[in-house]
Amino acid sequence: MAEDLLKEFDPFDVFDAEAARLDRFFAGLDDAGWARPSRCEGWSVRDVLGHLAGEELYNHACLDGNVQDLLARLAREGVEGFHDFNEWCVRQRRNMPVEQVLQEWRTENADTRRRMRELGRDASLDTMAGPYPVGMQAFHYDSEYATHADDVGAPVPKEEADARTLWRVAVGRFALSEQGAQVQVEQTAEQIRVNTAGLTTTLSFPVFVEATVGRLTPDDDVDPRVASALRCLA
Repeated sequence: MAEDLLKEFDPFDVFDAEAARLDRFFAGLDDAGWARPSRCEGWSVRDVLGHLAGEELYNHACLDGNVQDLLARLAREGVEGFHDFNEWCVRQRRNMPVEQVLQEWRTENADTRRRMRELGRDASLDTMAGPYPVGMQAFHYDSEYATHADDVGAPVPKEEADARTLWRVAVGRFALSEQGAQVQVEQTAEQIRVNTAGLTTTLSFPVFVEATVGRLTPDDDVDPRVASALRCLA
């Protein structure tokens, strides 16, 4: 089963670790740091924080069981789909003091993480796609937080890097399986073998992770067809 890929990892410990990484990074920024462009096209580092703070509306709606109420509210404001929602969250916070946005994110995300851990990985919560296991939802949040930490340049100590990459590989493989992606993935001790659309290629673990979250660069030298088949978490 696809879920077996994730059995050895604790989604709530990972969520706490990635949130702490972002918090440490954000806490040390000056005005120039907040204004610096991120890897998210059109977003500064500050905008990434605004996105993270704003999406807690959705996270809490999942926990509260009122996702449809939130979607109806957003529709009344002309916000349709995740892309519009993300941009709306950023716009709503661009004129707020950054310290206020940071405190909003810290408070709301801490509540999200606490409530999800209390529910446990086998419980269910409401999502846009219907009822979904809490643990699996946490892994999706884990991937998003790790991706955005990389987007803004939050440092990853050497002693954490390998273990962090391994859980991200597992989440990527799980997401591909969950979505029924037309790609075969074989993991060895040191690399990922990918077969899709008659193409076979071998990727390092870090490049595979970047492919799953849509962050490949030309330097990664991955065939666009392979990149498209592997993108599942962005």
